[in-house]
Amino acid sequence: MGLAAQLEVVRRVPSSDDGRIDDVAVKSMGRLFAAWKVSVADAAVLAGVSERTWSRMKAGNVSALNQDQRMRASGLVGVYKGLHLYFSDALADRWVRLANQGALFGGMTPLAFMIEGGLPAILRVRAEIDALRGGM
Repeated sequence: MGLAAQLEVVRRVPSSDDGRIDDVAVKSMGRLFAAWKVSVADAAVLAGVSERTWSRMKAGNVSALNQDQRMRASGLVGVYKGLHLYFSDALADRWVRLANQGALFGGMTPLAFMIEGGLPAILRVRAEIDALRGGM
């Protein structure tokens, strides 16, 4: 199941099934981190967990995500999906690693910006991608 299809599963799952949502969120993050070639250490920071916890989660040992972690997953999946709607697949997956001179990034890569800035930065990058696509 592709990342976009997984996102649709998350949208359709009843809110009472939080465990299923968390499983899909972790699988989605794992796939987008692989596509973006993100290290385990950086993946853990982006997911809002320790490296050890991220490794366990990636292996299928998913405990309940808190609100911050769910928001991170949602934001990251939104960035991934938006990039793939705006750019070719190859460029979409590389974009987060390219130095960006835009006002938001100031020469940093979007990935470094999100790692350094946490959830607020993830949501700002998602908003930036949505604006590029004309969705703002």
